[in-house]
Amino acid sequence: MEHIVTVQDAVTAFADWIEPTDAELDAIEMELPVILADVDLLDAYIITLDRTPTELDTRRIRRARRRALAARVALLNRTASETLPGGAA
Repeated sequence: MEHIVTVQDAVTAFADWIEPTDAELDAIEMELPVILADVDLLDAYIITLDRTPTELDTRRIRRARRRALAARVALLNRTASETLPGGAA
């Protein structure tokens, strides 16, 4: 008979009473503009799933793609400036 004692730690590691730390919440908040831009991009793609994309749909996807890219660049610039003291590159 094998004992399954080590599984208990893995099961309780994801218990409901464990909440995210302040650092994890800050990281999510920092990435929120990227997440929202990606959601907008997915919404633009979903609209065109069941029909042929019109010129308006194409522009909507293009704008959403640019917003998502801009949000990613802003996040990278923000994290790069925080990790490099003095602004040295």
